[in-house]
Amino acid sequence: MSKYILGIDTGGTYTDGVIIDMEHGEVIDAVKKPTTHHNLALGTVEVLQSLVGRKSVDRNQIYHLAVSTTLATNAVVEKKGARVGLFVIGYVKHFRLPVVANVFIKGGHTITGEEEEPLDIESIIDTINGLKDDVDAYAVCGAMSMENPSHELVAEKAIAMLDPKPVFCTHRVSIHAGMQGRAATAGLHAKLMPLMQDFIVGIQTAMVQEGLACPVSIISGSTKPVSIHEAIDHAGITVASGPACTAHFGSMQAETDALVVDVGGTTTDLAMVKDSQPEMSLDGCRIGDWQTHIESINMMTGGIGGDSLVRLYTDGKMEIGPGRVLPLAMSNGVFEAGEWLGADNGAKAIILSADLNLDGETDDPILRYLQKHGPATFEMLLQGTGLSTFPLEKLSRKQKIEEIGFTPTDALHVLERISFGDTSKAAAGARVLAKLLGMDVEQFCLHVVQQTEEKIEGLIIDYIISRNWGKSLTTFITQRNNHPELGVRFSLKIPIIGIGAAANSFLPGVAKRLGTTVTFPPHCEVGNALGAASLTKNLSETIV
Repeated sequence: MSKYILGIDTGGTYTDGVIIDMEHGEVIDAVKKPTTHHNLALGTVEVLQSLVGRKSVDRNQIYHLAVSTTLATNAVVEKKGARVGLFVIGYVKHFRLPVVANVFIKGGHTITGEEEEPLDIESIIDTINGLKDDVDAYAVCGAMSMENPSHELVAEKAIAMLDPKPVFCTHRVSIHAGMQGRAATAGLHAKLMPLMQDFIVGIQTAMVQEGLACPVSIISGSTKPVSIHEAIDHAGITVASGPACTAHFGSMQAETDALVVDVGGTTTDLAMVKDSQPEMSLDGCRIGDWQTHIESINMMTGGIGGDSLVRLYTDGKMEIGPGRVLPLAMSNGVFEAGEWLGADNGAKAIILSADLNLDGETDDPILRYLQKHGPATFEMLLQGTGLSTFPLEKLSRKQKIEEIGFTPTDALHVLERISFGDTSKAAAGARVLAKLLGMDVEQFCLHVVQQTEEKIEGLIIDYIISRNWGKSLTTFITQRNNHPELGVRFSLKIPIIGIGAAANSFLPGVAKRLGTTVTFPPHCEVGNALGAASLTKNLSETIV
């Protein structure tokens, strides 16, 4: 008889796992392992081995594996993922989405499904021939295609004949009329499908290796479990997967209204709990620059976390995030931060991925340089290879290189608040950057922590304002403390529920700034994995 449910959450920094006894609703084990971006199966295998092996669990008694992930969310925030070419068909006010190409084509239909103008198929053909080397997938959005999809279908067929890459049509993913929202919905599916394919393959590989044959579901942004096939075919529905599990875990703890804040390595996710239930978004999911028609919880994601890059500028300013790098304390190999770390573009260096096996010599000049010389900034690579430009993004997507730099995680190591990495490397980096600002090391690290807390605080304020008034005041909020005439302070009238590996380090200070309280429920460090497991089976009233 089935006895256990497994929950896994794959984030940008850690992969978390829990195993739950179904009969008693009890968490019997929880683990946290580094996410292995170059091969997602490896981190998942480590989690499964720990969960199943450490407690000697009978694999035949595992009822279900539920999976959540913030990989899709992180990809959007960090502007990564597949390169998308977008075709918009019909008369419409031009708009831009963060894709490789926004192409507007004559055609489209009326609200009754009648053809408004013939489809300009020649323009599509001409554009594809010049575009196919620069994109990984396509999105097609035709005016009123939910009434008559014929132009989208013809465009899809034409694209497939010229370039056999995935094509996402809006009539399959949105029934709403707003062209920009429909285009964003299809574009997001296109952007995330390759990433979700790799992720699902990693899950399946790990299950085979561990001898697991139980059903698997992926938690969508609406908190609904979906099949692995649907998660690939409609990858955009997973973009709020992690935040959905964040909200559900928070609702399991909340007796009334509360704000659930998940501070991870790459992002901070916010979700509202109303009357002990996750609040749903009426207008569709918004992630970064993408306002979509994808059903999801009411949430916001910001590019600030424990592993956000700390960048100094020569004018004395400091910026944290939105990009994630490998913290100095967590980097492998022997190197001296003083050899490359500095201000402006010297804030981060490129290294070979930890488990990349080059098998001796390589034809790639970038990999060859890194293999011989170790960490290098962008400028060092330009000078050392003699190249005028190079595809770092492509090498990063293929998990052949990583970026390292100083992060809030490093500051916490130096301040002796955490100790799971190499503090000496973090301290070496802190000495270099502190000197640039004319500070001592402790003062500099406290400054990094304070700025991280301020960014999380600003994200919370912007979320509450956007949620209630529909307007984002990001620019004002981020600059409010530096305004020469105006000073503004905000207070939060509801409590915060903290989740995530970095929550304990930053949220007490954030709560104090906002005049509220923060609680950290049991197992909050693996809250998303627990939320995923409980969404698979209705255990929310009994899990302890």
